[in-house]
Amino acid sequence: MTANASMLPTTGSGPLPPADESRGTRAAPHPGRRRSRRGWILSSALAWLVALIFMMPIIWTFLTALKPGNEVFSSGLRPFGSEILWSNFAAAWTEIGFGRLLANSVGVAAVTTVLTLAIATCTAYAFSRLRFRGRHGLFVLFVLTLTLPMEIAVVPLFLGFNAVNLLDTWTALILPSLFGAFGAFLLRQFMLQIPGEIEDAARIDGASTPRILTTIIVPLVRPALAVLAVFTFLGSWNSFLWPLIILNSMDKWTLPLGLAGFTTQTGTQWELLMAACVLTLIPVIVLVIVAQRQLVAAIGAGAFGGR
Repeated sequence: MTANASMLPTTGSGPLPPADESRGTRAAPHPGRRRSRRGWILSSALAWLVALIFMMPIIWTFLTALKPGNEVFSSGLRPFGSEILWSNFAAAWTEIGFGRLLANSVGVAAVTTVLTLAIATCTAYAFSRLRFRGRHGLFVLFVLTLTLPMEIAVVPLFLGFNAVNLLDTWTALILPSLFGAFGAFLLRQFMLQIPGEIEDAARIDGASTPRILTTIIVPLVRPALAVLAVFTFLGSWNSFLWPLIILNSMDKWTLPLGLAGFTTQTGTQWELLMAACVLTLIPVIVLVIVAQRQLVAAIGAGAFGGR
């Protein structure tokens, strides 16, 4: 031990400590990490590019809504006009009667969404949890209705509502969209992922079928309900053909009809029309932001899958 210690280099204060070979050197990054980081950067850039491409019509609509009327087409591809006119939004609100149209659209879409969720939940529960003869065949026929376009049902629906004197009513506007197969199919696929033991335990505790549905099944399928609510609201919000056929009174028009009629009433004032289109996007954006967490949860939980 004394001989080995004496062989170490010394200074005035004693022997030097052993050299640390790792000190002053940095480990080279793993090639896999470099590739994964480059892939992440590339995928992020591609996602932003795709998002920008899809957002371009909305951005251009917003910029057009801020231009003077005589510069909508004369300005070419310039994004801004000679001045920015925020007053176009107020003018569009008053000239188109936007408040009335907004109230009609929100009311119709809200009632349609609530009733669709209730009917689709009961239908999905029957097809997924109840046992009855011919269940699978009936479900296949039910889903096959998704292949039929709306245009095929327009004439029979119109004749039926005319026979019972329901033309130009909210009832005729809302009823046809309540019994679609998409909502029942979506919720059924989600309910099939719920273990049957949960329902059996509830029945042993004395829970009835309505209580099981409302207190156990519905909370577990809440993300799928959020997806269906957003899709149903958007479908009713953007519906044009059926309201155009069934509604005759202008005081019952929804936003799509109002925007279409606004073109003829004002001689196509494009800056005001674009401003009105931007205003119609606000409720939809708010709805998606509010339901964003549930939408992400639905995708992560496999709301579009099932057994």
